[in-house]
Amino acid sequence: MSTSRPGMTRIVAGESQTPKRRRALEVALAVGLVLLISVGAVVASAVARDSNASAAPDAAGSPAAELKLGYFGNITHAPALVGVKQGFIAKELGDTKLSTQVFNAGPAAIEALNAGAIDATYIGPNPAINSFVKSKGESISIIAGAASGGAQLVVKPEIRTAADLKGKTLASPQLGGTQDVALRAWLGKQGYKTNTDGGGDVAINPTENAQTLKLFQDGKLDGAWLPEPWASRLVLQAGAKVLVDEKDLWDGSLTGKPGEFPTTILIVNKKFAAEHPQTVEALLKGHVEAVKWLNDAPAAEKAAVVNAALKQDAGKALAQNVVDRSLKNIVFTVDPLAGTYKKLLQDGVDAGTTKQADLNGLFDLRALNSVATEKTTAAGLGQD
Repeated sequence: MSTSRPGMTRIVAGESQTPKRRRALEVALAVGLVLLISVGAVVASAVARDSNASAAPDAAGSPAAELKLGYFGNITHAPALVGVKQGFIAKELGDTKLSTQVFNAGPAAIEALNAGAIDATYIGPNPAINSFVKSKGESISIIAGAASGGAQLVVKPEIRTAADLKGKTLASPQLGGTQDVALRAWLGKQGYKTNTDGGGDVAINPTENAQTLKLFQDGKLDGAWLPEPWASRLVLQAGAKVLVDEKDLWDGSLTGKPGEFPTTILIVNKKFAAEHPQTVEALLKGHVEAVKWLNDAPAAEKAAVVNAALKQDAGKALAQNVVDRSLKNIVFTVDPLAGTYKKLLQDGVDAGTTKQADLNGLFDLRALNSVATEKTTAAGLGQD
C-alpha cells in the first residue's frame, strides 16, 4: 500500500508489505469471502434487496466516507489513469477519501467488487455482464462508458490468415474477460472449436499480459487477443503483426457508430450506489472531466500524462512509440454503447463463459446524463 497524495490511497493488486503469516491469513479470508458470495448467488441477491429496502432514510443520499475505485494499468483505462493522476476524481469527491486498486483483468476486479473490497471499477463489458447475470441483476450497474477500440489479435508474422491458426496456441488476459470472449467468438465464426479448459482446434491460454509478452518473445505463444498497450508492445517490441483489429468487426449497425465497441466501462456496486448517490455523481463528474481532457489535450501532453500514470502503477514507463500507437487505436467516450450488449452476451454464451439471460436493468445512466453534455442511451436495457 502506498499513499500518492493526501486523501487518496493506492493499492496495486498483489503488492504487500505485511508479514507472510498475516498475509496468508488475509488471503484465506478474502478467498473464503469470494467463494461464499459465488456459491450463494441467490442468497446474495436476497441480501442485497433486503439491504436496499432496510437502509435508513438518512443513509440514502449521504456522501460516502470513502470510495474504493478499481482500474487496470492499461491504456484502454486512460480515463481512470488521468482521472486519478490529474486529480479530477478526487477534486469532485471533496471530503470523500479516494482509494484505488490496480487489477490485471476483469474477473479479478469483479471478485473484489462482489467481496466489498472496492465500490466501483473500470472494467471490460463481459465481466460486468457475467456479474449481472450470476447475481440476477442485483450486483452491479453500468454507469458510463470510458473507451472504445484498442483491442487486437496479434500473431507471429508467418500466420497470414485464420486458416493458419489450427493447432496454434493463443493467449487472452483472463478466462471470461472481454478480450477472451472476443477471441473465442471470432474463432467460432472461423469454424474453430475452443474449450474453456484450453483444448479444441485452437488452444487458448488465459495469461497475465506481461507474461504473454515474454512467452511470445520466447516463441511459446503464436499470438494473443490483447488490449492496449499490450497489443502494441507485441507488435513493436516482439515482432508480432495484426491479424484482426476488433474495430473492423463492428459495422455500427447496433450503435450508429461504425468501428466502435466497448472496451472499458465504469460500473458501481448497486448497494453502494443506492446508499451514496452523491458520491456516484461526483465520481461521474470526475470521469467526464477526464474523458474530456483526453479528447482535448495535445497528443504529446496526453501521452506524457498517461505514461506517467502507468509508470506509477507498473513501476516502469512505456516506450514512446508504444504509447503513441496505443492512443491512436482508442476512442475515449462516456457512451457505454449499450446497443452492443445483447451481442456481447451472446458471444459469451457461445464462448461458454456465461449463460443466456435478460439484461434489462444492466444500465443506470441517469446520473451520467445529468452531468455530461453528451446524452447516452441504455438501448432499452435500463434507465437513462
